[in-house]
Amino acid sequence: MKYYIISGEASGDLHGANLMKALLVQDVNAEFRFWGGDLMQKVGGTLVKHYKELAFMGFVEVLQNLRTITRNLSYCKKDIAAYAPDVIIYIDYPGFNLRIAKWARQEGFKNHYYISPQIWAWKENRIKSIKRDIDAMYVILPFEKEFYEKKHQFPVHFVGHPLIDEISDRLQVTEYQFRTDNGLSDKPIIALLPGSRKQEITKMLSVMLSVVDHYKKYQFVIAGAPGQDYAFYSQFIKKSNVHFLSNKTYDLLSVSNAALVTSGTATLETALFKVPQVVAYKGSWISYQIGKRVVNLKYISLVNLILDKEAVTELIQGDFNTMRLRKELDLILDTKERAKFFMNYYELEKKLGGKGASEATAHLIFNSINTLK
Repeated sequence: MKYYIISGEASGDLHGANLMKALLVQDVNAEFRFWGGDLMQKVGGTLVKHYKELAFMGFVEVLQNLRTITRNLSYCKKDIAAYAPDVIIYIDYPGFNLRIAKWARQEGFKNHYYISPQIWAWKENRIKSIKRDIDAMYVILPFEKEFYEKKHQFPVHFVGHPLIDEISDRLQVTEYQFRTDNGLSDKPIIALLPGSRKQEITKMLSVMLSVVDHYKKYQFVIAGAPGQDYAFYSQFIKKSNVHFLSNKTYDLLSVSNAALVTSGTATLETALFKVPQVVAYKGSWISYQIGKRVVNLKYISLVNLILDKEAVTELIQGDFNTMRLRKELDLILDTKERAKFFMNYYELEKKLGGKGASEATAHLIFNSINTLK
């Protein structure tokens, strides 16, 4: 069968690649055409557009790039029509994907959505278009099933979180090997995960690095995002105990003592590696002012949202400053405090379900489409 997949971010590229691998097990004749990234491209098929051309962050940034977004929407529709897939699979990226889904429904294509838009956080009115245009929804957070089915009477499949598979199946390295291969000393490591887009990295990393001089007994390692090269990060690296690693985030987390993490999927990845963390977020002033008026959430990190309590500290906008960051980092480096993290992280992992999210989703998609053929 022919699959058309649309993901617009680095995390979508990761989950899309794993889903494609699982679909190939279900359907040996699977053909893929997709919007994604390097990981999806490695699986096979045709990459239409890379997510680096698609990722616009914040209300202001989206407005500034409306012309590009409109062109991409038009091109995507034409490309789908020419390819004539058996099913379109959308991975998060709702502003774009829900517009395509509306058109695709009218054109008679089957719409399956993997990794729900976060309508439980904001733009809940999107449920109307989801119920109208989406044939099947596969959710990865436990509270999403109740949100859709009890609050909105829309049946969904809870398939578990694909990060559990990604982390448990990775090829592990020893700490000695990791340090040796990457030129790191034997000092304890504090990981810095400043995000994936240039706009957010610029805002986050300068504050994260402002604490470096106060922790001479540690070394700080920046986790480079997929698609961003060292030349971009080099402007921020001015201290001898600051290092940069590209595309080695999981290996880095596996040997880190603590982490400073930009809100997003990385907070969950850090938790699954059982690393104590401080979560932070800082956007443009206008984007933040708009966001706090329309986002209806108690927390910004997935860890706290899933556990429904403040298991990790969140420093947002003005609170994300050198003084507060030092205070919170001191706490998570304290041996007595670390036990609390481990207990909360184990509880989190239990709530996320077991392995097999990609396989379960692929099985459901293939069976659903194959039955209709």
